Amino acid sequence: MTTPSDSADIIPAEAESVATTASSQDKLDKGVRAEAQRRRTFAVISHPDAGKSTLTEALALHAKVISEAGAVHGKAGRKSTVSDWMEMEKARGISVSSTALQFNYRSTEASPDDLTDNVINLVDTPGHSDFSEDTYRVLTAVDAAVMLIDAAKGLEPQTLKLFQVCRHRGIPVITVINKWDRPGQTPLELLDEIHERIGLTPTPLYWPVGIAGDFRGLLRRGEDGAPREYIRFTRTAGGAKIAPEEVMDADAALAKEGSEWVTAAEESELLSATGQDHDQELFLGGQTSPVIFASAMLNFGVRQILDTLVELAPPPRAREDVTGTPREVTDPFSAVVFKVQAGMDTAHRDRLAFMRIVSGVFERGMVVTHAQTGKPFTTKYAQTVFGRERSTVESAYPGDVVGLVNATALAPGHTLYFEKKVEFPPIPSFAPEHFSILRAESAGKYKQFRRAVDQLDSEGVVQILRNDLRGDASPVMAAVGPMQFEVVAARMKAEFNVEARMEPLAYALARRTDPQSVDELNRQRGVEVFTRSDGVLLALVSDKWRLQYIQKELPDLTLEPLVAAAD
Repeated sequence: MTTPSDSADIIPAEAESVATTASSQDKLDKGVRAEAQRRRTFAVISHPDAGKSTLTEALALHAKVISEAGAVHGKAGRKSTVSDWMEMEKARGISVSSTALQFNYRSTEASPDDLTDNVINLVDTPGHSDFSEDTYRVLTAVDAAVMLIDAAKGLEPQTLKLFQVCRHRGIPVITVINKWDRPGQTPLELLDEIHERIGLTPTPLYWPVGIAGDFRGLLRRGEDGAPREYIRFTRTAGGAKIAPEEVMDADAALAKEGSEWVTAAEESELLSATGQDHDQELFLGGQTSPVIFASAMLNFGVRQILDTLVELAPPPRAREDVTGTPREVTDPFSAVVFKVQAGMDTAHRDRLAFMRIVSGVFERGMVVTHAQTGKPFTTKYAQTVFGRERSTVESAYPGDVVGLVNATALAPGHTLYFEKKVEFPPIPSFAPEHFSILRAESAGKYKQFRRAVDQLDSEGVVQILRNDLRGDASPVMAAVGPMQFEVVAARMKAEFNVEARMEPLAYALARRTDPQSVDELNRQRGVEVFTRSDGVLLALVSDKWRLQYIQKELPDLTLEPLVAAAD
């Protein structure tokens, strides 16, 4: 029996234990919050040939994680960028797969007393429209985006589409007008185009001195549009090294650049008169976009892009789960898988599942729960990625991108968590528009063929459709763009030693259906029903007129549009 005096002894001890636990948790939360504040996780989006991979390389160069930019232009001795690792990418000079690069960077704007580096998680994305689904997956994992625009071409269709995805997801956008070292439009024309075509108010932070094709430097704008300073750049051989910068005040800039400086200063003041000065709240609210002029090829303006990201881009924030409840960054560990990629390392033939840390602390080896199956998942083999180079990661924080090796149970959109249960919304699939039968050239390599198909399907390279009529030996590939089929053929040969033959199918539309509609749909001319790997029934239809006829004559059949993720 416990006496009053015993209780008096026990209660303070229990209270002290609770207080100690609360204190430890508070310390942990502060640590996680501080680490999250250091992180900037963003993607670079653009139209093909806007210079996206070159900019990615230039950012890494300015962060001093590489000593020389990989893009050496000129046909002889051309190198590929660190973010383009597939042979197809190197051969064509385009990005067809997203890659992640993590590095530390200390802003030049940081206080001399602040010796803490920021952690940059940069996810390079495919620029080609055929791979827009891969880009969309990346945009589910970032907190900000850099929209790269070619100074000569302005806004192009793919850039517009990707911006709409950013707007839909509430991702703030920083605009970089690239290739200012080449002839192009006037800066005011480009700003007008941005405002008129996408409804964003551009708010330049830096203004070019010198017309497009005569890029001398950048005027750094003050709050009222008055020049704060002039940053003059000096070219380096081939743009392989960081371009030296000379910082001048307005008087020195006028003496150096004359009329070009006067023009830049007048245009900067005009921007202020029309309300085009930066407002952080409007930027985070998706109403404005800070603008920087640059030449990624020459490494002009690249430091300013990094400094702007550190200063203005938001750190990791709470993320809503499937019920709409926010998962705070200080909650126990959780992460969302946004990409699965195999074939990055020919020496190991393994597969990486890229996850974005949403909350808490990740520690290598921790046993977490796979939300989609409810099963435990061990994270023994965890790596950070820099292009195709990897290193083992022991711990990671909200905003970080971590690769899990040979995580065969994981697919894009899956959730991992520790202790406090959570599941994040799945990543929608785009509606496919191109269809092709896939067959192995050699019947003797059927096992390798099946393994390759399953691998590429799980990565989301293409959607794989099957039905009893065609059988497993002749699955149908469904894709947003035909170049996805080329990637399948190239990777099957390189990674599985399987020669594949493709036969286009004369279908143009895919519609979701149900088991009750299958038999009748299969009796219709120009229609064939398949089962996708996730169990969804898809009816492929030859053209929109055939679809309209069936919907009119057989209105009880289920033929639902596949809503594109960007809608």
